[in-house]
Amino acid sequence: MMIFSIFVAALIAFSMSLISGGGAGLLLIPILGYALPVAQVPAALSIGTSVSSITKITLFFRQINWDVVKLFLPTAIPGVVLGAWLLSYLNPVYIELSMAIFLVSNLPYLFKKSDTEVGKSHLPNWVLQVSGFVAGFISGLTGAVGVLFNRIYFRYGLDKEAIVATRAANEIVLHIIKLALYAYFGLFTLQVLQIGLTVALAAVLATFFMKMVLPKISIKIFSKVGYTAMVVAGVFMFNSSIIRIQEENDPSMKVIRLAKGFDTALSWGDLIYTIEFEYGEGFEFEKTIPISSITPTQLALVKDQQGDAKKIVIEKVYSVKNVSFEAYYYDAENKFIKAIEFE
Repeated sequence: MMIFSIFVAALIAFSMSLISGGGAGLLLIPILGYALPVAQVPAALSIGTSVSSITKITLFFRQINWDVVKLFLPTAIPGVVLGAWLLSYLNPVYIELSMAIFLVSNLPYLFKKSDTEVGKSHLPNWVLQVSGFVAGFISGLTGAVGVLFNRIYFRYGLDKEAIVATRAANEIVLHIIKLALYAYFGLFTLQVLQIGLTVALAAVLATFFMKMVLPKISIKIFSKVGYTAMVVAGVFMFNSSIIRIQEENDPSMKVIRLAKGFDTALSWGDLIYTIEFEYGEGFEFEKTIPISSITPTQLALVKDQQGDAKKIVIEKVYSVKNVSFEAYYYDAENKFIKAIEFE
């Protein structure tokens, strides 16, 4: 059932992407996230989008603008290598959240009068070269770029068919590099391959079908559908990333009213942040830190007060006047014993 749902979603996404000039990958990121670990989503997505790019090149080969390809690819390749490398170190859920916010910020363009005349004002070549690096970097991290750079393609004089074809020519090289890097970093599994091939089949069918529709669509609709795809993808990505962040970190906040002020505690994963306010003394910000981060002299003081305690928690306290530390001692059953302050 999951495979069939992904196939239908991919078929719809790639059909929309032919109308808007891209965006299928962005739409599918949150959907694939329900079937795969976040770090493996770009690998599955790259299998499908690489087959999609090959199909587009085959069908729209004559519309490829090779001058744009020659400017875009040399900088996109190091960008995609850097992005794929960082994917093995960074938590992609925060990257997904950042992209979601950016995509949703395009909402005003849905209501703005279209100004995407082909070749309206030609941009200098370095803009496309910088765009290539940024597109490659984002693609390496997320597995997709979507319609983020369609406005730049328009400014270089490309019409809608040329955008679809030229983007495919640029992206097929990046997809091949990404697939090799994802395999090297151990992001491929049998489930990734199965889902990737499902996306690929949907992409091929959508491309053949939409080839008949694309010539009948005006540039204005092409542009508006592109922005709509970005905003819709952003909403789905935002919801998906927020759910994952909540699952991974189990954030919670408690506010306790005290006799002389209040105490607010925010827990985030294994970290606890506290803000205290006391009338006459002002605010204090407290952050849990590893015991290894204090100096040997401080560590000796803390150990000297340990007694029968089995667990020690260190907090760094920031106040208006100074920075100090607090040590909290707990027994084997995690019951609080005592606390000391030191500098």
